[in-house]
Amino acid sequence: MATMRAVRLHLPTRTLGVEEVERPVPGPGQVLVKVEAAGVCLSDVHLVEGSLTPLYLPGESVTLGHEVAGTVAEAGPEPGRWRVGDRVVLQAGEKRDGITWTRGVDYDGGWAEYALARVDTLFALPASIPFEQGSIIPDAVSTPWGAVTTTGGVRPAEPVGVWGVGGLGAHGVQLLRAIGAHPIVAVDPAPAARERALAFGADLALDSADPELAAKIGAATGGAGLAAAFDFAGVPAVREQAMTVLGPHGRLVLVGLTDQPLTITHSIRFSYLQQQVLGHYGSAEEAVPQLIALAAGGRLDFSRSISDVLPLERAAEAVERLRTKQGDPVRLILKP
Repeated sequence: MATMRAVRLHLPTRTLGVEEVERPVPGPGQVLVKVEAAGVCLSDVHLVEGSLTPLYLPGESVTLGHEVAGTVAEAGPEPGRWRVGDRVVLQAGEKRDGITWTRGVDYDGGWAEYALARVDTLFALPASIPFEQGSIIPDAVSTPWGAVTTTGGVRPAEPVGVWGVGGLGAHGVQLLRAIGAHPIVAVDPAPAARERALAFGADLALDSADPELAAKIGAATGGAGLAAAFDFAGVPAVREQAMTVLGPHGRLVLVGLTDQPLTITHSIRFSYLQQQVLGHYGSAEEAVPQLIALAAGGRLDFSRSISDVLPLERAAEAVERLRTKQGDPVRLILKP
């Protein structure tokens, strides 16, 4: 029996550790991918802490990791277009009986030497994109892409706000810049995050504790307020603050996850201005190939997004660094 190393989370105790497990064998319509890079996401932190629990996981343990890139190591029967050696990015989930199962949450993911993937959940990764950058496209980039283009429906020249300039928010700023939103206002309490926001394309970066925040956003938008505000932090206070600077027909898009209640304090104003609160999760299937094409074509640059690369054995350290925001990382990468 062939084995491999994998970072497994035991759900009843929320214990995380590297284990030697059986290496999967691809069946019909599947391939086995040799993992070259796997991103560490705030969702992984939530899983380890216990604020996020898998909905469909059949057992009590799972290999984490839903942001994965690598090469095809072995193909099962009916591999479709895929051949051994192909460079690929794995979609962050797959549809089963009309329900989306998330990789590394509801079934084993890519914090391992190898990952099993259905052939319709793979996308070719051009040689011009390093594995580390390719791995974060599913979720770290595709989730804000879906939030901006689909759920938020942002149009060129619309004034927008981004709350939380971490792993998702930093890419949200870059993507809003790419589609022509203006002005882009970034809000974050950390000075390093605000500097990053400006480097990624924000027009204005504000401290969430700034007493003049509303006035500054009003000045930047000519008094109109924001057409769309994106909460990438998952913090109730962020949502309250963002609501106060939305303009007529403004949309608040909830991307960051929290188990705390949503409160609309000024509900009469909310109704009078016909504003909306929109929940967002993940992205459409076409998002990942779109983003790969844009990166390969030079329209997007993810080189600044890789904050550090660590071996599998330091997965717990990576989770803790992301949880505590040590070093203000955009994305930490695990490399088997």
